[in-house]
Amino acid sequence: MLRRLALTAVVPLAVLATAVPASTATASGPAASGPVPSAVPTSGPFAAARPALGPLPMPLPLPGFLDGGEGAGSGEADEARTRLTVRVENSGVPGADGTFELECGPIGGTHPEGRAACDRLAEAGATRAGRQELFRETPEGTMCTMIHGGDAFARIVGTWEGRAVDTTATRRDGCEIARWNSLVPVLPDVR
Repeated sequence: MLRRLALTAVVPLAVLATAVPASTATASGPAASGPVPSAVPTSGPFAAARPALGPLPMPLPLPGFLDGGEGAGSGEADEARTRLTVRVENSGVPGADGTFELECGPIGGTHPEGRAACDRLAEAGATRAGRQELFRETPEGTMCTMIHGGDAFARIVGTWEGRAVDTTATRRDGCEIARWNSLVPVLPDVR
């Protein structure tokens, strides 16, 4: 996962206090009894210094040598890009076994159903549950039905929306069958 750091300026309280001059600010409510005290000094050596309130600064991307070599040139669009290598074995579906490249944003690679696979990944990415569950392996000790769905095996490696992916999928039990089916058409439909 790429790390991004941003530099921002800290705005002193005195600068923010000048946004509402003490002469116009008044307290409200039952305990109100006059103007609200200002954070700007009215006497002493700093009384004459009244900072001008201008636009607040925007975060600046760090140069490449400060953020691990990624720099500002890589862009946010590249971080969200999906690049996966999908290897499928023993699916029993003609033309589905092999190693395929899948790229989304823009769609490319050698995956036989690239557009549909990218649409499925985008659909899952749009939901919080999908982001957490799509590539997560079945946790150890989960109760699953003992239904054998075939000898199909798949490995998916790469990045999905900037997140690292390295997972395998089988059809050895009910949980794994459901997981495989949730990844169709990234994986072939072997029903």
